[in-house]
Amino acid sequence: MQTETIANGTLQTWTPQEVADAYSKGEIVLIDVRTPAEYMFEHVDGAMLAPMSFVKVENIPDNDKRPVVFYCGSGMRSKRVASMCLEKKFTTIAHMEGGFGGWKAAGLPFIGTNMATGAPEPRGS
Repeated sequence: MQTETIANGTLQTWTPQEVADAYSKGEIVLIDVRTPAEYMFEHVDGAMLAPMSFVKVENIPDNDKRPVVFYCGSGMRSKRVASMCLEKKFTTIAHMEGGFGGWKAAGLPFIGTNMATGAPEPRGS
């Protein structure tokens, strides 16, 4: 995990494997900040959806018990949302390096769309 100080706090940048490990143990809250269409096409199974354009920082759960980790497609939007959280409410927040693209490149499991049927299906390892 990398850390940097921005705004009023610390931004943590987690690798996809660090996120997967913590998520599988129920140690983090994982929030997808992509659009609903992107999420519907493919996403990390069970991740919450809070599109960047609709995020209200005051509604993001406190990360006292479980750290909040954001992800997007590449890591750019999730870093922006994390920065917004640091500016308004949080002293520490995290996002996933490389976004969902990094997650897939690492071969981690996700829910995708079967293009023949339109149905969701497990993908990855």
